[in-house]
Amino acid sequence: MSIQELKPVKEGKVREIYDNGDSLVMVATDRISCFDVVLGNNVDKKGTVLTQMSKFWFDMTQDILPNHMISVDVNDMPEYFRQEKFQGKSMLCRKLDMIPVECIVRGYITGSGWASYQKDGTVCGIKLPQGLQEAQKLPEPIYTPSTKAEIGDHDENITYDQSVDYLEQRYPGKGAEYAAKLRDYTIALYKKCAEYALKRGIIIADTKFEFGLDENGCIVLADEMLTPDSSRFWPADSYEPGHGQPSFDKQFARDWLKANPGNNWVLPEDVVCRTIEKYLQAYEMLTGTSL
Repeated sequence: MSIQELKPVKEGKVREIYDNGDSLVMVATDRISCFDVVLGNNVDKKGTVLTQMSKFWFDMTQDILPNHMISVDVNDMPEYFRQEKFQGKSMLCRKLDMIPVECIVRGYITGSGWASYQKDGTVCGIKLPQGLQEAQKLPEPIYTPSTKAEIGDHDENITYDQSVDYLEQRYPGKGAEYAAKLRDYTIALYKKCAEYALKRGIIIADTKFEFGLDENGCIVLADEMLTPDSSRFWPADSYEPGHGQPSFDKQFARDWLKANPGNNWVLPEDVVCRTIEKYLQAYEMLTGTSL
C-alpha cells in the first residue's frame, strides 16, 4: 500500500508547512536563500541543522515562555513523514495565529544597522552613542521590529511606537500590551541565549524571533529559533571590532554571490560544502553534539 502524498499548505523560501488537523508539520528543506532569492543549490543537511538547532533553543528557553514545538520524532507525525527525506528535518507544531511582526534584536552593530548608523547615528530610529565601530558590542541589546511581508516582498523596519499602532490595527485594544510583550520576550530570549553561546565560543550578533497567539490569546514562540539562517554567529576567539567578522552563518554564501556577479544564483560545489561545514560547526559548538 503506497503512502498518501501530502502537499504543503504553505511553502516559503526554505520551509514547507503541512496541515495535520489540530497541528502543523513544519519541514526545513535543504534549500538556501540569499538576498530573498532561493538559490539553485541544495545544501545537504542544512534542514536538519535548522530543525535540530531550533529544538535545542526551544528546550532551553521554556522557562521564559512556551513555544510551538510538540515533537521532532517523525513517529509522532503522519506516516508520510516517516520517509528518509523528512528524518531530522520535521517538527510537529501547535497551530497559532501568527503575529505579523518580525522581532529583531541587535547586540552588536553590523550589517544594515551599521550602514544606518554611519548615515545618521541611528538604527531603526534608535539613537546610539557616538563613536561606535563596526561590529562593536552595543551598551544594551536593541529591539528593532519589522512588519512581516508576504513571500516575495520585503519586510519593512518600523519603530517600537509604530509597532504599537500596527498591532492595534490587527488586535484592537491589545496593541500596546502585545508590543511590550514582544519586545520584552525578544530581549530576554536574546540575553539568555547570547550569554550561553558566548561560553561555547560563539557571539550571537543579532537574530530574529517570531511569535503567535494560542487559543487563549497567550503569546507563544514559533517558527525557527537562533539558527544560522536567522542569526549572525561570529567566532568569539577571533572577534575584533572595527571591521566585518567571519561568521558561521550563510554570510559566506552571500559574500561569494556579491563577489561573483552573473552567477545565475548558483553556488559552486566548494562554496556549498564550506557553507554546510559552517552550519555544522556552529551546531556542534552550541549543542556539544554532532549530527
